[in-house]
Amino acid sequence: MSQHDCDLLIVGAGILGLAHAWAGVRRGLKVRVFERSHTPLGASIRNFGQALVTGQAPGPMLDLARQSHGLWAELGVAAGLAIKKQGSLVFARTEAEEALLEAFCVGRAQSLGYRTELLRGAALDNLYEGRFAHHRGALHGLDDQQLFSREALPQIIDYLAGQGVEFHFSTLVRDVEPGRAITTAGRFSARHIIVCSGHDYQTLLAEQMAGLKPSVCRLQMLRARLVQPLDLQHAVLTGLSCVHYGAFSDLPEADAINLEIRRDYPQLEEHGIHLLISPTPYGDLIIGDSHDYGVDAGPFNGEDVDELLIGLAEHTLGGRLQLVERWQGVYGARGPAPFSVLPAAEGVTAVLMHTGLGMSVGLGLGERTVAALLGEGEWPTMR
Repeated sequence: MSQHDCDLLIVGAGILGLAHAWAGVRRGLKVRVFERSHTPLGASIRNFGQALVTGQAPGPMLDLARQSHGLWAELGVAAGLAIKKQGSLVFARTEAEEALLEAFCVGRAQSLGYRTELLRGAALDNLYEGRFAHHRGALHGLDDQQLFSREALPQIIDYLAGQGVEFHFSTLVRDVEPGRAITTAGRFSARHIIVCSGHDYQTLLAEQMAGLKPSVCRLQMLRARLVQPLDLQHAVLTGLSCVHYGAFSDLPEADAINLEIRRDYPQLEEHGIHLLISPTPYGDLIIGDSHDYGVDAGPFNGEDVDELLIGLAEHTLGGRLQLVERWQGVYGARGPAPFSVLPAAEGVTAVLMHTGLGMSVGLGLGERTVAALLGEGEWPTMR
């Protein structure tokens, strides 16, 4: 065999690519990972780092999130990751949002085992010394975790490299075919090839991916500091998120929130805004996001969207913000399901996310896909 042979060749060093690499190396496979940039720069770096169980829709996504929760705990210890495990807080700002969270807690959360608690009254007033007492309630998601992605991914890469995974950065994979990848660093052979190319639907397997009818979602993102410091340790959402996340969005009580948004805040629906906030290890906060869908991610951000995000965040957090950084998030979106596992050719498989939930379900998806490749389990699907 040539020096380039490996068992598992992965295209893409975002969280999905790294999840598959970890699943492979844990099974004793020889793994190579190819990334076109000098370090991961796509969706996995630009995101909130929230690994949420609470918001996942019943069924395969909830199952994957629960499996990923345990895998994050294992990988966190192995790679020395700083994972916040205090959970998430979903704040109810209106009567309709409170009604939805209450209905979720007494219904779906109990019947399907979501680990949550609804904080109201004294429990809410005592949270962070009363900083959130102006809300009607807060759903505490006990199993939700959060990382600082721009530091966590390089740490995972370093850990996997120490376990024997060979990384090829600044290397474009030009083509893949059964048993072989053609790259800017030469030709490499492999028993199995997995393409985790994020929102790039043109470089590899373009014809097969076109059948999924995917699009690209562009997000406006901010990093800011509170003028009055707050040692936030939870991921933060509001009831606005409940009409976007599958654990809540199909409940009858979500209709009233949608009506509120359309009546009172139509610009939020226009720009796809629902507030997410993640604390970083440095005392500042990642804030977003908006959703703009298309074939490509347009380069121009609107100041009106940032102003809406800042206003929502300041109201939710109960304090003024100073901006530190702005950037554009991006991810693959709107395929036939939240994710696709696409057999593209003999020994070639594409694994794609069509939502921004890669941190929440990616480790489980990688584990299941590699297990299926090796005949250890069923292929992951949405059925």
